[in-house]
Amino acid sequence: MMSPLALLLALLLLSAAGYFIGRRKALYAADKAGGPNMLHSRPNYYGVLTALWCCLPAFFLFILWLAFEQSIITSLMVADLPPGLRNLPQERLSLFVNDARNLASGNIVSGEITAEMRAAAAHYVNLQGIGKMIAGVTVLVVAIAGMLFVHRHITPELRARNQVERAIMALLIFCSTIAIFTTIGIVLSVLYEAVRFFQQVPVTDFLFGLKWSPQMAIREEQVGSSGAFGAIPVFAGTMLISGIAMMVAVPIGLMSAIFLSEYANKQVRAVAKPLLEILAGVPTVVYGFFAALVVAPVIRAGGSQLGIDVSSESALAAGLVMGIMIIPFVSSLSDDVINAVPQSLRDGAYSVGATRSETIKHVLIPAALPGIVGGILLAVSRAIGETMIVVMAAGLSANLTANPLQAVTTVTVQIVTLLVGDQEFDSPKTLAAFALGLVLFVVTLFLNIIALTVVRKYRERYE
Repeated sequence: MMSPLALLLALLLLSAAGYFIGRRKALYAADKAGGPNMLHSRPNYYGVLTALWCCLPAFFLFILWLAFEQSIITSLMVADLPPGLRNLPQERLSLFVNDARNLASGNIVSGEITAEMRAAAAHYVNLQGIGKMIAGVTVLVVAIAGMLFVHRHITPELRARNQVERAIMALLIFCSTIAIFTTIGIVLSVLYEAVRFFQQVPVTDFLFGLKWSPQMAIREEQVGSSGAFGAIPVFAGTMLISGIAMMVAVPIGLMSAIFLSEYANKQVRAVAKPLLEILAGVPTVVYGFFAALVVAPVIRAGGSQLGIDVSSESALAAGLVMGIMIIPFVSSLSDDVINAVPQSLRDGAYSVGATRSETIKHVLIPAALPGIVGGILLAVSRAIGETMIVVMAAGLSANLTANPLQAVTTVTVQIVTLLVGDQEFDSPKTLAAFALGLVLFVVTLFLNIIALTVVRKYRERYE
C-alpha cells in the first residue's frame, strides 16, 4: 500500500527513467541508420516524449482517483452495511456514515460508539487500504505501459518534436482553461449568494442606504431585529483609506523609481532598491501593530496639541501605514518600466538640448506611462484588499464621514467580520458579505476598464 506522496514520487522517478531510456533508444536507432543527422528531431525530444507518455496518462488517472476515492469507498461501505442500517432514513444514515469515517480517522464522533459503528469504521479502513493498493498498481502499470509504447515506436522517422510541442501546447491550454473556469466559478458563486441576499434586502436599500448595521437579532422583540444594510458607509471608508494610502504611495514610490533609475549610481541602487523592497515582505500584522501602537498615538498627540479631536482609531493612521506598505508595488514596477524605455529616446532628448529633468518629464514618464498606470492599479487593488491594518488601526465602525480623523471600516473587514464563526447561510447578515464582494468586484472591474483605456490611449501615442 502506497501513500499518494510515495506514488507521486514513484511516478516522477519513472518519468525521469523514461526520459533517459527514450533518449538512449533514439541514439541507438540513429547509429543503426547512419548517425544522429538521420533523426527527425534531436535526441532530447525523444526522451521528453517518452517521459510525457509515462507521466501524463498515469498522473491523470492518479488525479481521478484522488477526486473520487472518498465517494467510492463510502458507497462500498454503505453497500456492505447490515440491512437495518442501510435502510435508515437518509439523514440518520448520513450521520452514521460520517461518524464511522470520523472514527476511522481518529476524530471525534457525534454520538455513542456502537459495535456496528466500529465494524463499519474497520471496514472503511480496510477498503481504503485495498483502494490505495489498486490505485498504486494501476497507476504504475499505466506509466510503464506508456513508456514501453513510445519506446517501441521510436524510429529515426518519428516526429518527436512535433508531438512534444503539441502535447505541451495542449497542457498550456488545459492550464489556462482551468484558470478561466476557476474565475468564472468564483464569480458565479459570489453572484448566486448575492442574488439570495437581494431577494431579502432590496438592491436600492443596499446600494444607497446610509446606515450599516447587519447584526440580526435572535428574537423578534429584540432591539435592531431588522438590521440595516446600507453599504454607502462601508464603501466610503474603503475609498477614504485607499485614497490616503495612494496619496502616500504614488508620489513616494514614483519619485523613488525615478531617482533609482535616472539619478542613483550603481552602488546606491544596489543597496537602496533591495532595502525599499523589504517593505513588501513585512507581514501586514506588523504594519497593523505599528499603526496602532506608534502612528495612531502620534496623530492623537498632534491633534491634542492643535486642539483637534482625533479618534483613538482613525482612517488617517491606517491610510498612512498602508501607503508605506504599498510603496514597493509602485516603486519597483515603475523602476522596471522606466528602465525598459529605450536609451535612444533619452539620447534623442539630450541631443536637442533637453536637461535631465526635462527628459524625465516629457519623454520617459509619457513613454513609461502604461506600465506606471499598471503599477498604480496593482497598488490600488492591494490597498482595497487590505484587512489587518484596518482592523487594528481604523476600527470596525461603519461611519459615513469624510473626516480622516474618525474611525471607519472597509469592505474586506466587514466581509471577514460577517463570515467569522458559526453562521447561518440563510441569514441576510451572512449573505451580505457576498453582496459586498460582488459590488467590490464590479467596482474593481470598472477601475480596470478605465486604466486599460488610459493605457491604450498613451500606448498608441508613444509607440
